[in-house]
Amino acid sequence: MRAQEPAFLHAELNHPGQSPHAAELMARQLKGENAAVRELLLALSVGFALPGPLPADLQRKIDGGEVESLAALVERAEKAGLLTPDGTVVGPAQHALLTVAPTTKVHALQRELVTVYVTDGQPLGDFARELARGGLADQRVAAELEHAADKALEHDPGLACQLYDEALLAGADEIATAARRAQAAAGDGDLDAATRIIDTLLVQEDPPDVRRGVNVAAAVWAQRGMLARGADAFSWLGAARLGPSAPLAAVAMVGCGNRPGADAVFKADAPPASPTLLAAAMTETGKGILESLAGDPHQALPVLIHASDMLNAAGAALPLPDTPAALAALAALNSGEPHLAETVCRAATAAGQGGNAAKPRLYLLQAWSAMQQDKLEDARLSINEASKANHWPLVPRDEFLRAALEVGLARRNGEIPELVMAWERAREAMLHTSVDLYSLLPWGELMITAARLRETRRVAHYLDEAKQLLERLGNPPLWAVPFHWAAAQAALLSESPADLAPHAAALARAAHHSHLAAVLATAGKAWVSVLAGRFQPADVEAAARGLGRVGMPWEGARLAGHAAARAEERKDMVRLLSCARDLHPQGTSTGNGTSGSGETRNAPTAETGNGMQPDGSGLSEREKEVARLVLEGKTYREIGEAIYISPRTAEHHIARMRRRLGAENRSDLLARLRLALSSENPPQE
Repeated sequence: MRAQEPAFLHAELNHPGQSPHAAELMARQLKGENAAVRELLLALSVGFALPGPLPADLQRKIDGGEVESLAALVERAEKAGLLTPDGTVVGPAQHALLTVAPTTKVHALQRELVTVYVTDGQPLGDFARELARGGLADQRVAAELEHAADKALEHDPGLACQLYDEALLAGADEIATAARRAQAAAGDGDLDAATRIIDTLLVQEDPPDVRRGVNVAAAVWAQRGMLARGADAFSWLGAARLGPSAPLAAVAMVGCGNRPGADAVFKADAPPASPTLLAAAMTETGKGILESLAGDPHQALPVLIHASDMLNAAGAALPLPDTPAALAALAALNSGEPHLAETVCRAATAAGQGGNAAKPRLYLLQAWSAMQQDKLEDARLSINEASKANHWPLVPRDEFLRAALEVGLARRNGEIPELVMAWERAREAMLHTSVDLYSLLPWGELMITAARLRETRRVAHYLDEAKQLLERLGNPPLWAVPFHWAAAQAALLSESPADLAPHAAALARAAHHSHLAAVLATAGKAWVSVLAGRFQPADVEAAARGLGRVGMPWEGARLAGHAAARAEERKDMVRLLSCARDLHPQGTSTGNGTSGSGETRNAPTAETGNGMQPDGSGLSEREKEVARLVLEGKTYREIGEAIYISPRTAEHHIARMRRRLGAENRSDLLARLRLALSSENPPQE
């Protein structure tokens, strides 16, 4: 016999508006029926099926002749309109019976029905979930819900959360399931719930499933922006109990600057803990992160990409201090290959690497890759995806990364009010996180912006921590070179040779082993020569194009544009402006293209400064294009979209035309523009 799906699963769905009073009326109607008929209908409402075993008490009465035969009872119920021909109790009767019957009676029948399922070897399925929600405490139900949750844990943490909660309702052991429940909550992105569960577990004298619990604790600490606390959790567990978690411990310990601790718990040449795809992915992650500390870290990136590929294939949402995809993306960004970082993040996001909790970080790193490649709109789209990737607010680590991205985008747009607002948001985000190896890129961006806004004191403490972290790890080039470059840019903006010197020297030393360092060292020298007013245009152009080749086109355009503004010869200015446009084709600017702090707003073009070629109308060719669009009533943004310039550039063109034509207001400007353009094409007589 196969028990039918319990009727009460649908009773409330069929009659959501059924009131207790209506149920009582139906119950009084049922009282007019034979007591045995009511007993049969209640059993069928609970989930017993015809033909098949019935509750023991009813079956005994039928077999002993105390009541009519089963066929007679069924016939009575059908004639009364309470039972359909397929053996289903009609909806109102189901609801009435289940509402009015004593809870103890209903639970007793439910336990008998569970016995039927177990005897037949049938899984309870959704029946178990409804029983638990209905308040039935039964270890068989709890065990099945636990088993279902365990199956969902690594692939659907949100579902696992629900199933574990229902297992608790059915009587599961709260402490025995704690580590798994915390993993499900963390995987679903609910850090607060995961923390509460883990705190309950780890204060036990001998916590069950303690290694899993520590994995979750470390992952939660990392997402809270306190990676060192996660490393402490692994240290508390001890090397003897780490087992397959040793690579995760290495990632956390390296991230907070504890290389000796990482070496003590994980050997890079150690085989995987088991011959599984998942174990191999974890081992490669640990190996890759240790490789990234080498003097020649060229092996780190492929190893981390392999780890990411394997975890994508495994499809597991595990609690991790950081995903191999995120680590691979950081390695690619720090190697001057942002396009590769973007590809790795896209693949990991599509595969669901790390579950819901990891999605925002992967999208944000994808945004960083786009920003570094000067694809600002793509970066904004990825930030938006990160913000809606999870049904929980961004965790502090991700909120900090998003804040730094907003600062970086505002800095590249050259919008000072936007930059100031983004900086204020970033200042708040700083307070909720701490410095670790995997957050140096955003700290570098904030260091540059702080210098530009004369707010260096706000980040000085954090930057000292970053320097100390890198020193503890031996200043590994992969991680140190981009940080030194950011510090050099900040020193240039602050016009502080003393601050610049150590970072320039560090880049020069690293240039012997790192191509990126060599490019950045050359660019740094070019910047110094430009600021000093003693530069060779060819050297500056070579440095700028070198930046473009290592994934920094905006920085290269900025260098070339700044040099163009200081060039003494027109041919040099045109050459450098052409270079800037090649590297940053969508950006234009007027004047010298720099802000008061020396930062280029956008890469200047050959149409600025002395590049104008006014005719008798007093307008350059570009200004005539803008003038025609102004007369058509276009906005700054619409003008920019029409002729491929920024809205700010359109605004500058219009302001300059107003000054040149002597217009006092907008209507006066429109009249003068009409006259200027009509002089270009006089009417035919």
